[in-house]
Amino acid sequence: MLNVGQIEEGFVLDHIKAGMSLEIYHQLQLDKLDCTVAIIKNARSNKMGKKDILKVECDINTLNLDILGFIDHNITVNVIKDGNIVDKMALHLPKEIKGIIKCHNPRCITSIEQELPNIFTLADADKKVYRCKYCEEKYSPSTNKL
Repeated sequence: MLNVGQIEEGFVLDHIKAGMSLEIYHQLQLDKLDCTVAIIKNARSNKMGKKDILKVECDINTLNLDILGFIDHNITVNVIKDGNIVDKMALHLPKEIKGIIKCHNPRCITSIEQELPNIFTLADADKKVYRCKYCEEKYSPSTNKL
């Protein structure tokens, strides 16, 4: 049996789709933080069959909930203080995402003006479709990657 120690203060990302923990680790830039991170891949789950878990021992304010909600809004965020869960945060698809995905339209102003941030707004929540704020180029997780 695998035993990963409890954390005293930080957060646990639970119910991550199996195999997605490393992508989330990089997207949240956890590799740039000086804190303890435990990545548990393919853990048994009654609810999901298999799941990944991330345990991060640092301040919850370092977590970008918009990135996490964009990647998978079904992830559970457990906030840990003094070794106990003090809060469970529900995620949602963000209305607007900035700097997470890039517009692939070569005629978009973001292709020409490099310092202009890529901003996408939620166009269809059911299909998880986002559109570029500047040119309306469609981004869909089923057809595009991060």
